[in-house]
Amino acid sequence: MLRQAGKDNSSVQLAALSSGLQCEDKLLLKTAGMALEQLSDVVQRCQALPDDNYTTEDHDVFTIAGQTCIEEGHSAQVLSIMLDDKNQEIVRCMGWNLLPPLIQVLLKREDKNLSQCLAIFNHLLQTCRPKELLIGLLEQLEHDDPVDIAESLHLLLNPLQTVLLCLGSRKASSLGMTLSSVLDQVSKLPLPVTKEQEEDDVFLLCRCCTDLTNFVRPFVQEARLNTFNCNESTENMAGELEGSKEDELRTELLKFCMKTLSHPLLEVQLKDPDTLALSPLRNFATEILETLSAIGESLPGLVFQPLLKRKQVSGFLEEEVRYPKESLASLAHLVFVHHLTADTFPSVFSPVFTLRSNMEHIHLLLSRTEESRIQKGLELYEKSLVRVDDNSLPADLLEIKTFLKVPQDLVKVMTICPQHGLRTRGLKVFQMSIDKFDTQAKYNFFQYMLKTSKHSGVEGYVIKNIKNQVDSALQPGNSNTWFEGVHLLPLLRKVLSLPDGPETDLLQYLDRIMESLNLLRYLVIRDKVTENQTGIWTELYKIEDTFTKPLRVGVNMSRAHYEKELQNTVESKRKKVKENSVLSVSVGDEKLPNMTSESQIQALHSALHTFDMIESVLVRIEELTEVKEAL
Repeated sequence: MLRQAGKDNSSVQLAALSSGLQCEDKLLLKTAGMALEQLSDVVQRCQALPDDNYTTEDHDVFTIAGQTCIEEGHSAQVLSIMLDDKNQEIVRCMGWNLLPPLIQVLLKREDKNLSQCLAIFNHLLQTCRPKELLIGLLEQLEHDDPVDIAESLHLLLNPLQTVLLCLGSRKASSLGMTLSSVLDQVSKLPLPVTKEQEEDDVFLLCRCCTDLTNFVRPFVQEARLNTFNCNESTENMAGELEGSKEDELRTELLKFCMKTLSHPLLEVQLKDPDTLALSPLRNFATEILETLSAIGESLPGLVFQPLLKRKQVSGFLEEEVRYPKESLASLAHLVFVHHLTADTFPSVFSPVFTLRSNMEHIHLLLSRTEESRIQKGLELYEKSLVRVDDNSLPADLLEIKTFLKVPQDLVKVMTICPQHGLRTRGLKVFQMSIDKFDTQAKYNFFQYMLKTSKHSGVEGYVIKNIKNQVDSALQPGNSNTWFEGVHLLPLLRKVLSLPDGPETDLLQYLDRIMESLNLLRYLVIRDKVTENQTGIWTELYKIEDTFTKPLRVGVNMSRAHYEKELQNTVESKRKKVKENSVLSVSVGDEKLPNMTSESQIQALHSALHTFDMIESVLVRIEELTEVKEAL
């Protein structure tokens, strides 16, 4: 195509500047005031060329000049060029490169050229090739600021939906790429914690979830229709080919659902209807569960996956990749704690079956360190236990690994979780789980916990439960073989012992020691020598050798040591050590925390008081045994 000399010379100048989409290039174009002229020039030059003959130079010049025109405010002229019938092939091939400045104007909303930029944007969506539009739009999603993320998603999800729908049956992989990019952006948004934060949507997560629901809806409807018609579509070879495309669409939607179950739904604390009547996040969770059903996934099958043998699923995804365990745990929490889509679960599943299945999910959640997961694990365990009758779970359940793993998870929650509320709730659920076992299961469970807990407070709590079970067994008409007589004695031998004999650290094991003494005192008071239902009276001489006598020796040794330390501390104070100075005191091989002399003296007095308390209970037990043995 012949061109005027002036324009040809200008093209040469512009080509020298157009090695890429660099800021310096655009600046030079602006300085020269050539952008609009060069855009017109390159369009005129390309009008007679087929699309496969556009050179790299053509693309670069069109991109730089077009973007610069929009940035300089010449949107009306650009719109005129874009709408010209003679330029539609050029727009189809290269127009998508104008998306970045257009989207920036649309995001600002206050630009005087907003209407022209919107018209250009819409024309590009109708004219350009879908795959190139998809790439261009996805590039504009990338942000770090929460407000920018939310605004970009709000603006671009609908255009992305339009572009994807234009891809027809070959859209599955592109949909998967889009959903992955969108969820990566959503994961950067802060999560609402309070009711007010969700109501006011202060972090814009709720709007993003609503936009995402609207975005994915037509693809879910297509997958639902494909699932409904799948039997007919596989009757011939063409149908089988189409069926594979349908499987790809369902696979991408399944991956989307699994990812949203993990984040944000596992991270956020949903509000129940009594707290927040209209909850966008609860609605989003419901939509995700309904999407799973729409694409042919059985919600009961997903929740009960640990116990139900799943059929082999065709496709490239492995089972644990296709159905991530953390996502399934989140799904179980939504169903059993928040009762979302609970009406889809057949009543044939018994409470014990439900508990057995959920134990896998509970273990996964409680074994994590994030407080959101621990809380949801406790909630799911509690809801699973509530429907089970007290004293009904048989001992053979303890042969299932999760029924032993979950109590160990609870011990960690009760003892090292930094949040007091979770520690308290963990203890509540721990007791509830004990109450659900029958007597033999309780007996076996107590033995296991005494063997494995390695924590004085937990051991003391277990011993307190043993005392309650013995008391129940000794009530008229409540006799059982596990908490009296020959079965009880092995358990008592575990309880009435010192971990390290007389050298046991009495302060470290105080909870266990005091509960053991309380149990022993209860037994010698409650059980008559003549009846000896618990066997305590025939075992008493062994208990004295392994527990009470070593304990008395330990008390005497510890008291002597602490009295000496107290004397040394008092003497140091008398030597005119300043009241606010810091002393270092050693007890045994360990140094007590640095503190003032007054605090040290108080701590040592407290320890001595503890030894007196242990000794007073020991003396009382000795008095009781002497009196009863004399009768």
